[in-house]
Amino acid sequence: MKFKSGFVAIIGRPNVGKSTLMNQVIGQKIAIMSDKPQTTRNKIHGVYTTNGSQIVFLDTPGIHKRQSKLGDYMNQTAMSTLGEVEAVLFLVDAAEGLGGGDRYIAEQLNGLKTPVILVLNKIDKIEPEALLPLMGAYRKLHDFAEIVPISAKVGSNVDTLLEQLQKYLPEGPQYYPEDQITDHPEQFVCAELVREKILHLTREEVPHSIAVAIEDMRVEKNGVVHISAVIFVERDSQKGIIIGKQGAMLKEVGKRARTDIENLLGSKIFLELWVKVKKDWRNQERVLRDLGFHKDL
Repeated sequence: MKFKSGFVAIIGRPNVGKSTLMNQVIGQKIAIMSDKPQTTRNKIHGVYTTNGSQIVFLDTPGIHKRQSKLGDYMNQTAMSTLGEVEAVLFLVDAAEGLGGGDRYIAEQLNGLKTPVILVLNKIDKIEPEALLPLMGAYRKLHDFAEIVPISAKVGSNVDTLLEQLQKYLPEGPQYYPEDQITDHPEQFVCAELVREKILHLTREEVPHSIAVAIEDMRVEKNGVVHISAVIFVERDSQKGIIIGKQGAMLKEVGKRARTDIENLLGSKIFLELWVKVKKDWRNQERVLRDLGFHKDL
């Protein structure tokens, strides 16, 4: 058998399950998950390898109405992937049904030569008889190469989706070793796991006002990985929320993040967390670049 390989972009509105699908396919958490929209900010590359093929998935930020320079970056990042891949997975929330956000994305896909597979996610939340009418409504928006209903959360029909993708992979090299699941450095994934815990534990204005940067990561003589991470917020009041009463919130963030990071690295870690204020950082180009966002902002 000749080896097949290629790149596949996952696009869709915020909070439709793109990161959940990525993690389900890879079999390990590399993209953070939250019930809050617009939590993925970068293209997350996940690597799925079998005996005969390798698919590199690009989990993109959710396409949404921009409210800051960071929002501009997220939309540009999502749309820029479409010309770089062998196929596009357009993920939609079957439980919510067809909405204006889906129509907007479908319009951006018109004229695209890349095959687009419509993925109806969260089918575990709808009645089976509602599926066919929903597929018919989406067919009117675009000439989809395939339509595949799935539940990324429980894994239903994900294998079928992967089988369908094989049709669109050309013969090509194995880009990454078979045991590699992402091309992002460990520091990036560790920072994202810390950010995920803050998203889970905080409410209102705090989630989208934070960024996390790993300032130091080293292996001590006893084999423990020492990680020092800085959590950036926009206001002093947010710093107080993240730290919590007598440091309780920050301790809980560290406790939860430590578990996931130890699973990722396969070793014990010592995690230091610091909180710093950077006023209005989401609209400051220099700060965004320093935090690793796109150079062309």
